[in-house]
Amino acid sequence: MTKWVMGMGVAALVLLAGCGGGEGGAATTGGSVAPAADPAFVADNDAWRAERRAALLEPDGWPSLVGLHWIELPAHYIGSGATNGIRLAKGPGKMGLLQRQGGKVLLTPEPEAGLVVDGQPAIARFELQSDMTSTPTLVGFDDGKGQLSLIERGGRKALRVRHVEAETLTGLGPLAYWPADPAWRVQARFVAHPPGKTIPIMDITSQQGPQPNPGAVEFEHGGRPYRLEALEGEDGGLFLVFADRTSGHDSYAAGRYLYTDAPAADGTVAVDFNRAYNPPCVFTDYATCPLPPPENRLDLAVTAGEKKYVRPAG
Repeated sequence: MTKWVMGMGVAALVLLAGCGGGEGGAATTGGSVAPAADPAFVADNDAWRAERRAALLEPDGWPSLVGLHWIELPAHYIGSGATNGIRLAKGPGKMGLLQRQGGKVLLTPEPEAGLVVDGQPAIARFELQSDMTSTPTLVGFDDGKGQLSLIERGGRKALRVRHVEAETLTGLGPLAYWPADPAWRVQARFVAHPPGKTIPIMDITSQQGPQPNPGAVEFEHGGRPYRLEALEGEDGGLFLVFADRTSGHDSYAAGRYLYTDAPAADGTVAVDFNRAYNPPCVFTDYATCPLPPPENRLDLAVTAGEKKYVRPAG
């Protein structure tokens, strides 16, 4: 899983939304104002939030997605023109002929499409390597403003399309957060699972597949114990996909994401809920976001991190 990264039927989404509750932030304690957070802690979180927004605004940030087209037939003409089997939101009217042959996905470009692969003009038919390989193929179009790639999910393949002129990117609205609160940076205990253990993870497109599940994190908050199953993160760290009692109310109904550093040798790991953030599906309809497993629906209002995103009108 990649940071600022990953469906569920209607009934399951309703269940996730039902995790919401009415607990508010801990602004006061016993009627008195809680002590202000350390300025360095606040500044560190402000820097993280600025980095988060900058990543979203990159030309290939999640809000740049303008299409997700599942490949259903042996051959499709693709392009923005009305006569194409796969019609793109942006790009040349006729991009080329997409074919499936012997497990491969091949694209024969139209001479005038102006496609670029690996920095070179695409003239002859070429194979698209998916995001499940070490060298996924990135196809540029519209003089570098657009990008097409192949993804695999649950045994199915689809074209993912990005464009720097996507309205969801150019019109990205503000990101809202709860105030940074050191009480939500908790010291947890990592409980390792046997090597090779997996957990079934559903995504927003109703595809389900096993994901490596190296262990769980256990922590306390407000004197009560909680547990989250962890997926593999980066550099030995953990990736947590969770819903809580704010989900569907002050935060996104389908849950939030959180990365940690690698657990220490003694099994301790810091879980900073101030850095819980929204999945890509908040910003675009064309992402394939992993959803929280049932084990990760917390009976706790996590009033920290990123709040629900409201897409600008239009």
